[in-house]
Amino acid sequence: MLHGLHLNAYQPPSYPTDDHAFVFLQATEGRTHTNPRLEALTRTARRAHLVVGFCHFLLPGRPRAQARHFLTHIPDRDGDVLIVDWETTADGSRATSQDKDRFIRRLKKLRPRRRIVLYATYDTWLQTNSGAYDADGLWIADHTTPGEPRIQSDWLFHQYTGHPHGQNVARFPDTNALHHWANTPGPLTVPPTTPKVL
Repeated sequence: MLHGLHLNAYQPPSYPTDDHAFVFLQATEGRTHTNPRLEALTRTARRAHLVVGFCHFLLPGRPRAQARHFLTHIPDRDGDVLIVDWETTADGSRATSQDKDRFIRRLKKLRPRRRIVLYATYDTWLQTNSGAYDADGLWIADHTTPGEPRIQSDWLFHQYTGHPHGQNVARFPDTNALHHWANTPGPLTVPPTTPKVL
């Protein structure tokens, strides 16, 4: 399995890239918020030749407008991954499954050559989404043993801890396989299970 990072706006643009194959960056939220450090965070990842993913934190309502805001503020580059961050907000609200699906399908229409991944916490996935539409792959956040999220659904990425930043593994045998997947639009194909991460 491969290792990767998940970084938010409050984290510095200089972050460790050794022994990582990918980085997922929080880019936008709702219809107005944009990560002010996004360009600098992206530059660090590009220098290290990592696969870069851009995350949009989906808020309740107006998924088409949120998709437009997201795509306006991220690069349009082959091999980049688009990510829908679907979870409960600080005030306890959450976009509906229907809005999530509309948002993903809007991205698919506007950026048909990009892989789109759904990020969901363990609780969100089990309570509201198990078996539903997850575009080109599921990124599950479940703080447990790396590579062993407690779900039955197929997954591609697993965030196993959030400290000191999001630490993840991906179900790809090597970096070439990850880059090939990121650069090849198409239906979800989950690589075969690999040995546990040591």
